[in-house]
Amino acid sequence: MIDPAHQNLSVFRQCRLLNINRSTYYYKKRPIKPIDLKLMELIDKQYLKTPTWGSRSMRNHLRRLGYKVKRKRVQRLMRLMGLEAIYPRRNTSRPHPGHKIYP
Repeated sequence: MIDPAHQNLSVFRQCRLLNINRSTYYYKKRPIKPIDLKLMELIDKQYLKTPTWGSRSMRNHLRRLGYKVKRKRVQRLMRLMGLEAIYPRRNTSRPHPGHKIYP
């Protein structure tokens, strides 16, 4: 798409023609750190045992295991893994037992 070795068009001009930011062209995704992979493994194992735990309880568990982590980091890793605490939702649509049910 963008050719940095193009003779006539600079990277700036090519990005402008394609209507994208230069930062998008130069962006390099950072690899996941090994410690984050280890934390994600521990979070996953614990989540299978206790899916009701959120980021706060999970952070406390990791601290008991000896890892110094903050809640926001655990929150970010859980979001990255697609994990969310299971909790009872509000039941807002309960029909009254005396009302007639229409098909």
